[in-house]
Amino acid sequence: MRILWLPVLALAALTSACASVDKTEPVVTAAVASPAPAPVAGYDWHYTRDEGVARLAYGVEASDDLRLGLDCTAGSGKIDLTALGQTGDREIYLESGGETERFAAEGEPSQLHDGDLLTASAATSEPVMQRFRRIGWIAQWVDGEREVYAPHPGSEAGVERFFAMCG
Repeated sequence: MRILWLPVLALAALTSACASVDKTEPVVTAAVASPAPAPVAGYDWHYTRDEGVARLAYGVEASDDLRLGLDCTAGSGKIDLTALGQTGDREIYLESGGETERFAAEGEPSQLHDGDLLTASAATSEPVMQRFRRIGWIAQWVDGEREVYAPHPGSEAGVERFFAMCG
């Protein structure tokens, strides 16, 4: 009979040890906020609008050096994407603040850069696009490398104007 009481006593001791833990203060783990990426000298977001069509382009102003282009017709809710990719790539892989999406793309050899010029379509409602709208930067992954397109102070307003027009 004494042997049966041993597991019961062990369980009682374990229960009382657990009950003695102070539950009045919750354990809080602080989320570490990652800072926004730094803008790159010479590159920025450029917003233009012309008769119901909007363009948001990341690159060097007034040049052919384009990294990512977004075009839309007012109120369409649809974005036409243009990006550079490796030869043979057939997707545009975007990330913004933890949201990611891969867009099936068509490609053709670029006349200005090594690799292919890729085109694809996306809805403005895509989570990666909505995150881009909120935080103002987006990144493209090409061949395992991440290239971040962050705005300089003041140009992030163009991102919001673009999405407001596109719908």
